[in-house]
Amino acid sequence: KMFVYKANITRPLLVSVCDALAVGHRVVILQTIELIVSCRIEEIDTPKIKGVISLASEEMTRSKEVVPDWQQAASNILVAIGNKHINDIMEEILNKFQPGVLPHFFVVQTLASLSDSNVYGMVPFLNAILGTMLPMLSMAKHDNMKWCLFKCSLRHFSNSILEYLANLDKAPDPTVRKDTFSSEIYTAYDTIFNNWLQSREPKLRLTVAEAVGSMCHLIASDKLEEQIPKVIPAIVSLYKKNHEHFIISKSLCQILEASINVGSRVLETQLDTLLLALHQQVCAPVDYSDPPTVKNHNEVLRCFSVLAIAFPDRLVMYVLQKLENSNERSRTGSLSVLRHLINSTTSTMESKKLLILTSIRQPMADHSNKVKKRVVQVISAMAHHGYLELEGGEILVRFIVQHCALPDTNQGQKPTDPEGVTNESLREMCDSALHLLTTTVGQLVLWPKLLYYLTPSQYSNATTPLCKSLIVLGTKKRKNQEASFNINFKQEGRWNINKQCPIRCVKSFPYSCRHHGAPSLSLLQTLSINIHPKAEIFWENEIPPLLSLLEGIVNTKIRFSFIQSTIPNLGFQGFFCSDSLHKEAFNNDVQLTIVFNRVHNRNFLYRCIGATLQQCFNKEVVKKQLQEVLLTARHADAVERQGVAMGIGLCANSHLEGTLAKLEEFGKSEVFKKSPSIFNLLKERNDVEVEKVKSTLILSYGQVAFNAPPEKLLNRIDQDILRSISKHFNTKVLKLQSRNHLIQSVGLIAKAISNCVKKQTFTFSRKQELITVMLDFIKAEPNDSLRSPVRHLVMTTCAESVSCLSTVFNVLCVCCISSQHIESWLSSPQDHERERAVTVTAHILAYYLDNLTSMVFFHNLGALLGRLSPRCSDPHPPVRTAAIDCVYTLLYTQLRYEGFSLDYKDEAVESLLPLKEQLENPDHSVLYKTCSDMTKRLPQQQMTTLVFMLFEGLVDSQTNCCRASSVILNTLLKSRGAGLQDKVPEMMEMLHVRLQSITEEQVSALHEHVVLMANLCNTAIEQKKMRLVKESMMRGGSTKVATNHPLAVRYRSFTAWVNTLSPAVKCISLRCQSCASRGNAGKSPPCYCYRVAADALRILLARAQLDEVMKRLDEDNAWDAMRELSSHITGVTLLARAIAKHAGPRLPAIVESLCPSLNNIYECHRITVTAFFSELLNHHVVTELMLIDVLMNNMMERISDSCCTVRMLAVRGLGNIAEGSPEKVNKYAKELLAAMSSGMEEKDDPGKFITLEAMSGLSKVLLYLDKKNVHLLVVYIFMKIKPFLESENDDIRCASIRLMGNLSKFGSGEPVFKDQIHNVLVSLLLHLVDPNPEVVKACKYAMRVCAPVVGSEQITTMFQTHLHEDKNLHYGEFINDLTKYLIQDFPSMLNFYHISVIQFFKSNWPEVRAGAAMFIGTLSAVDHQCVSAK
Repeated sequence: KMFVYKANITRPLLVSVCDALAVGHRVVILQTIELIVSCRIEEIDTPKIKGVISLASEEMTRSKEVVPDWQQAASNILVAIGNKHINDIMEEILNKFQPGVLPHFFVVQTLASLSDSNVYGMVPFLNAILGTMLPMLSMAKHDNMKWCLFKCSLRHFSNSILEYLANLDKAPDPTVRKDTFSSEIYTAYDTIFNNWLQSREPKLRLTVAEAVGSMCHLIASDKLEEQIPKVIPAIVSLYKKNHEHFIISKSLCQILEASINVGSRVLETQLDTLLLALHQQVCAPVDYSDPPTVKNHNEVLRCFSVLAIAFPDRLVMYVLQKLENSNERSRTGSLSVLRHLINSTTSTMESKKLLILTSIRQPMADHSNKVKKRVVQVISAMAHHGYLELEGGEILVRFIVQHCALPDTNQGQKPTDPEGVTNESLREMCDSALHLLTTTVGQLVLWPKLLYYLTPSQYSNATTPLCKSLIVLGTKKRKNQEASFNINFKQEGRWNINKQCPIRCVKSFPYSCRHHGAPSLSLLQTLSINIHPKAEIFWENEIPPLLSLLEGIVNTKIRFSFIQSTIPNLGFQGFFCSDSLHKEAFNNDVQLTIVFNRVHNRNFLYRCIGATLQQCFNKEVVKKQLQEVLLTARHADAVERQGVAMGIGLCANSHLEGTLAKLEEFGKSEVFKKSPSIFNLLKERNDVEVEKVKSTLILSYGQVAFNAPPEKLLNRIDQDILRSISKHFNTKVLKLQSRNHLIQSVGLIAKAISNCVKKQTFTFSRKQELITVMLDFIKAEPNDSLRSPVRHLVMTTCAESVSCLSTVFNVLCVCCISSQHIESWLSSPQDHERERAVTVTAHILAYYLDNLTSMVFFHNLGALLGRLSPRCSDPHPPVRTAAIDCVYTLLYTQLRYEGFSLDYKDEAVESLLPLKEQLENPDHSVLYKTCSDMTKRLPQQQMTTLVFMLFEGLVDSQTNCCRASSVILNTLLKSRGAGLQDKVPEMMEMLHVRLQSITEEQVSALHEHVVLMANLCNTAIEQKKMRLVKESMMRGGSTKVATNHPLAVRYRSFTAWVNTLSPAVKCISLRCQSCASRGNAGKSPPCYCYRVAADALRILLARAQLDEVMKRLDEDNAWDAMRELSSHITGVTLLARAIAKHAGPRLPAIVESLCPSLNNIYECHRITVTAFFSELLNHHVVTELMLIDVLMNNMMERISDSCCTVRMLAVRGLGNIAEGSPEKVNKYAKELLAAMSSGMEEKDDPGKFITLEAMSGLSKVLLYLDKKNVHLLVVYIFMKIKPFLESENDDIRCASIRLMGNLSKFGSGEPVFKDQIHNVLVSLLLHLVDPNPEVVKACKYAMRVCAPVVGSEQITTMFQTHLHEDKNLHYGEFINDLTKYLIQDFPSMLNFYHISVIQFFKSNWPEVRAGAAMFIGTLSAVDHQCVSAK
């Protein structure tokens, strides 16, 4: 830029440089020049300025066409220079602005821009410019662009003149008047208004309206008066013709201002029309994210304020009448106008204040939050203009406070209006309005009236904003030492406000009512001198700590202690202990009743009453108040009962005798007597109510004992307190809540006694009775849940009662012995729970051993060792250590049962103790050796129990314990398995069950399970073989010969053992998929898991001597496929194929075992079984074994499975019946067609695998279906296929085309099917050049078999001759010959063919698009030749 400025470049050189540049480069250079002249115009001499002007002018007009960027850049240079050298600029531009010749577009625009940027320089030229421009208006009628430009320039000129006239004191020529331009402006106005305002172009209409609005100020008064009846209706009518209303409203406002300025009398005749139109506009919704709608709303309000100057009475009455309309939109609009008038026309509205104040009451009662929001805005405006000081102004304040107390919007209710105003937003707005009034205009009005809203219940949710406002007002008045700060509460019946405020402000929950706690306490500190003379000093020390605690957690005790300390220190006893407290709380003054209507607040109030009665010395008052509390309390509410009991307990601290006497009297009152009823209909209800009252009394006695003076308590415990409690409960019928209250009361009494016995001796004679009751409560609890509320409460009560500690261990023992759940905690997934369970078990076993007296058979040894021994390898070290202790104790217990003395030491058992140290940093070999050795001392008769308990350990939550169970089982089977021969079948069944429930956490121990299964199978088979051989040898010397039947029985018996492999095959084959899927889903998948499962299956098949199956699976690499998740289905398919071919007789048992897993909750199980069954249907052996019905039924059920893969496999299986059992196809025709049709309609199929299987399966099934089964569904199936012909998936495209070919044999001779073939003929012809070779082959096949249906012998011959899958096709010659036959045989279809081909111009494949172009070109050429020949 500096280079261009500093270099002395002459204009010819610059022009020559510019001539050689492209438009984009020209724009950059022109913008650079503009920047230079804008910043340094003072430093450029006149010759260079003139040169730049000439250059810019030439660049701007060089092209007659409009090139915005280029010409605008040149125009900007002229405008920038015109701010300093207006005469030189005008000399240059006026040379291009000659009369009679339409100027260049940017010449006029430059003049308009200059009038905006340099008003004082341009106005002297405007007369001449207007004189030249006016004749051009008629010349530009046919050029809308220039016509719009002229209108815009007229608006700019008018605005420039108006600005000049408004600032004549700064103008170079102050003699300029409006009359100078009136005639020219009116002429222009007349032309554009009469000719172009009603144009059909919306943009042109708006441009004219905008120009008219600016020009009206310059028209002579008499002319304007004549035009008002025309121009106002015309402008108003534009509202209905245009969507953009801002320009219309702005123009209308300018017209109204001009009319009022000239004192128009005609305007009043248009007032009704104006008000109606403007009111409709102001009621329209305002989208604050759309600036034009906001601007339009503001302009409409400005129109109202302009009209208010001339017609205040009519305007105000109109607006107030509209407020009476109940329509929400009408009211919100009217309130917006009223607010604007109050703010903008203060002097005009002064005389109408009372009228407005009266009229605002009606919208204040509206239920719409939108209307209320506008009312709040109006009230804010009224407050700033003195409305609050008027009579009745307090209703405005009340409205604000009422809506500061709005409840939250119902969260479950869906908003019906997206623009609706929620309670929260309206409440926040009212909070802000109240704060604004407080800090600006409300000092005289709001103090102390806001204080009166604190106690009524309906304003409880407004406590926070009310307190904040009162704090601001009170602090300011106190600082300024204003007399009004001191409040006389006796005036206006408000004498008790100062007593209600402390209780009201510190009610129990500081975070309720929108966190009222801190503001309430701060207000108390501000009002302290008004509440009580002593409060100021006392609360200065008490309240600040409470405020600081509010930042953390403040509970009820802290706030209650504030009240409890305030009462005696400030001398409130006189008031609080009088009748007024309860009258206000419950009877006469319902305000406090409703304020404390919430349960927790009433609880807090009862404690406050107790604290006040504690300070009262009038026994009659205390007695009366206790009676009121007991009668008015809602005993059905547990929280309120707690508050009543605590209040009575606090009262007993000072009035023990009177309190006990009142409780005794109340216990004998009519409350406990059943209401008389002839038919005893209310019996159950009365029983419940009496039970609740009894609960209150029982809890009250406990609180009395806890709060009573220690020196008076012990004498009253037995005779007064416990005797009275015992009268009110019966353990057999006591309800849960009453039982809990009794336990709490006993706990409180025990605490009180334990505190008293520290200072004096006391014999608690009824201690055993209470302990017995507690134990009865525990024993009555169900054993299926240890964590019951009663059991927990009894434990806590006994533990906290120091005087009863001797009973705690007994209670715990009762719980542990009676509960069955400690066993489940031993295998808990939580470390701390297992640690506690094993530790408790160790203590119980040690206690049992120490107290062992009767020497009977220890029948639980095997079960306990089976449960505890795997814990010796627990991953949590404390569990391992405690488990060793348990095993050590159990083995010595067994020795005691065997007759050994208590001091006997067994070497094998003692060897366990050194292992405890080694288990801190365990070696796996040490762990397993420990687990194996500890069972050597076990008696043989306990072995069965131990083995079956170890089977439970195979599914333990800890993998190490699973392995330990496996190791112990293997050791037992190897070393002591001879004695378990009779239990082998049961053990096999148990192992089978456990393997089904194994989870991912235990699956890493799977190979030990496999070894177990192999050992068990070997044991079972070898035992059976040996038994048969032994029997044969024993018969060898005998002359008896076994008949066929006994031999068959023995053979079946032997085979039964081998057949136990069927459930094992099922279990492990499912486990392969389960492990693979789960392992893949985890963050660190155990890759060996599913490999071990596959190995297990391989071992089992080998043990069963299925050599041919194994050989085929090895050849097909089926094991590798089953080990990988991605190929698992393939592996299962190969497994099913091998078993079907080489182990068919075993299929019935395998199918029977697998069927239940089809309904398993795990998808992986259902996928495996469905894949297995799907492949079985591919083989005829299932028909021979009569399994076809079972398999088909299962596949039909899986069609509706939630898993997409299962549905795909089920469809595949149904299709396989055509290959495995084609003779059964017609039997299941209906089901097969329904399943395949639904498969093609599958929506939840992202990869379209189900669709592909459905079409492939249907193609196979159609080959064997009879025509009668398909005849009615041919067209339906065809319509289902049609959308897939253009699928992007090659396999689906290929399958759909082949299916269409197979379907053709059922449509022969059907006119409807013939039409369908013609509908897709174009698609088939174009896919002959498909990029996928398989699709091409499918097209050839489909067209060849569909040829007879087409209806042309020549085309049929051609298709069957040329379209063979193994032959190449010359597509161009084929299409050329085919089109001749199409035109010859099907002339009526030509238009349809044309339309069909055109659709393929947008195909995804370029080969198909090229084929479409060739086809339509050939078709058109041949058609033209035929026409010419004719």
